[in-house]
This record gives sequence, structure tokens and C-alpha cells, in this order.
Amino acid sequence: MFKQLRNRFLILNLVIISIMMFISFTTIYLVTYNNVRKDINMEMMKLSDFNKKPNNGPRDAKIGDVRPDDRMDRSLSFSLTVDNNSNLVDYFSVFNMDEDFYETAKEKALSEKTSEGRFKLEDTYWEFVIRPIPDGTGFRLVFLDITSRHSYLTNLIYTFLVVALVMLVAIFFISRFFANKSIKPIKESFDKQKQFIADASHELKTPLAVINTNTDVLLSNSEDAIKNQSKWIYYIKSEVERMTKLTNDLLYLAQVDHSDIKLISTDFNLSETIENVILTMEAVIFENDMFLDYNIEPNVLIHGNNEQIKQVVMILLDNALKYTNPKGRISLSLKKFSNKSVMTVSNTGKGIPEEYISRIFDRFYRIDKSRSKNSGGYGLGLSIAKAIAEQHGGKISVKSIPDEETSFIIELPRINNQ
Repeated sequence: MFKQLRNRFLILNLVIISIMMFISFTTIYLVTYNNVRKDINMEMMKLSDFNKKPNNGPRDAKIGDVRPDDRMDRSLSFSLTVDNNSNLVDYFSVFNMDEDFYETAKEKALSEKTSEGRFKLEDTYWEFVIRPIPDGTGFRLVFLDITSRHSYLTNLIYTFLVVALVMLVAIFFISRFFANKSIKPIKESFDKQKQFIADASHELKTPLAVINTNTDVLLSNSEDAIKNQSKWIYYIKSEVERMTKLTNDLLYLAQVDHSDIKLISTDFNLSETIENVILTMEAVIFENDMFLDYNIEPNVLIHGNNEQIKQVVMILLDNALKYTNPKGRISLSLKKFSNKSVMTVSNTGKGIPEEYISRIFDRFYRIDKSRSKNSGGYGLGLSIAKAIAEQHGGKISVKSIPDEETSFIIELPRINNQ
């Protein structure tokens, strides 16, 4: 599908560029052609006026016999005088030419049956005009060599064709390079969306199966008292709560993707927010036989949504709690650095292998799927934390030393309160 999209993009791009080049080259050619034609017409007019003068000189006039101010030396030219029966009466040229040549030129011009035109004779292109002699005794034919001009226009066409071919080949490879580069993020986004839908369907499938099974158990004991079947109801309620949390998380991420979330932002004390979260999590951490230490720099002020930042802190502490080894340590620090605040949440434990670091913030991605399942996670927490951090103009990153320690670092813009 994406290959076809790329090919359509290439074809459309080449067609548009070809049309633009054709219009540009045609315009240049027509402008050049008109200028050449004006030049030829002007010179033919001067030659015609020159040959209208009486006593232009004797037959076979030599260059030296013609006055300098009358000499038309820009191009090779000559004139012929014929009677009403088309017989050659006289000719004039500043160059010596064979009389047979004059006869052939006369026949070519008269065969065109027009007063102006052009023809090719002996690999030379000639422009001619035929004007009647004022006394009615015949006609005067003026010829001008336009071979150089014709060659110029022909070479211009060939040049345009070569340039167009080279440009189209170059543009094809350049367009293919940028098309591949442009389509790559679209393909990645599409693949992630497919994976997201597949993962979401899979995560919803399990609690729905549990609910369906427990419902069947309740229906099979429909005559029994609710009190005796309460555990099945609790199972259903638990799965419904998990599904509610999952759908809320999915809805939030979908809104983030489409920028539909309107943040209610205020200035608040990040230090106090983190301390409040620690108070709620401290007991759980100690109950799991883990050690917690923290170093919170006071009065770190930021601008944003207090509840969302609180959610980020809870996600990171909850994540650390799940993956800390027994009797391990969880550390949290908050420090000021110039115009930003940096919060670091670290935990001892198995750590994250290097090859998984780049995917740790992907939705539904879990390194240890069975452990995450048992702890009730869906693999969306870190994705949500990243989305919230980016919404606040910050960023989140992770560092890990396998079998030693994992650290999540969040940087957020800080209000300078001095």
C-alpha cells in the first residue's frame, strides 16, 4: 500500500514538473523565436529598402564597389530582378556566386507561390521576399541567409530536451528519496496504530472473558442468594474497574494524539506536589519491604496542570515499585537547573536491556509481560507520562544499568522565583 502511495506521489510529482518545464521551455523558445523573427524581418526590410534604390551597381558587383554605408554585411544576402515571365534579368550581391545558384534560388522562391517565405538550398536556409517593381516591368527578389539563426533555434530545442531529460532523471531520484523519507513516518504511525488497535483489543478481550465466565457462573446458580455468590460479583466488579481504567487511558492518549485536551494551567509548587504523592505511596513501598529515599529541593515552581503532574509522579513511583527487586531501593530527587526543573526516579533491580530502551515508552509495550499482567498494568503508564511531560513543554528519558539501576528523568520548564 505504501509502495503504491510512493509511486503515485512520484508520478504526480514528475507529471507536474514536466508540465512546468514544458511551459517554461516553450515560453523561452517562443520569446527567443519572436526575437529572431523580428531580427530577420528587420534585416529583410533593410535589404528590401536598399535594393529599391536605383543604380545599385553593375552585375557581379564586388565588395569594394559598394559604398560602406550601403553594405549589408550582417548576413549573406543577394537580390534578383525578374521580368513578368519569371526570367532572370539582373542580380546583385556583394559576394561572387554562380549564376546557376541564382537560377535555382529564383525557382525555389517562385515555387513557394507566396510573397514571403523560406527554403533550404544546399544545406543553407534562405529567407526571401518578393516585391513588384514600381514601373510594373517585373519583380525583385531579396534573399537572406538565415542558417545560423535556424541552427540557433534548433540547438535551443535540443538543449531543452537534454536539460529536461537530465532534470527529470535527477528529480526522479530526488523525489524518490524525499518520498521514502516522507512516507516513512506515515508508515510507522500506521503500523503503530494497527499495533495499538490489536493490543487494545487483546487487553479488552481478557477482562470481557472473565466477566462473561463469572456471569455464566451466577446464572447457573440463579436460585442461590446473592451473598453466597458475592465473590463472582466482586470478580466482575474488579474487571469492570480495570476496563474502565484502560478505556480512560486510551481515551486520554487518543485526545493527546488529536490535541483535543485543553489544559487548565496554573503556577504551582512542584516540590509540594511531589511530597504529597510520596506521602500516599510511602506506606505501600514499605509494605513491600523496599526502602525509599528522596531529596526534594524546596520551592520549585512550574506552570501547568497540578493533577496531571501528580499523575506522572505516581506513574513513575508505581512503575519503580513493580520492578524494584526485594529489599531494593527507590530514590526520588528534584533539583533546579537554570530555567528547568529535573525530577529523577530511580530503582534498583533487573534494569532495562539496551535493545528495549527505545521502545519503553511505546503503548502496551512491556518487557516482562507476565509480571506486568500480575501487577495489573497495561503498558500505558509510561506512554501517558511521556504525553503529559510533552504537553507541559518538557521531556522524559530513561537510563538503565542492567542488573543494577533504572532511572527515569523528567525535565520541565521552571518559573524563576529566585
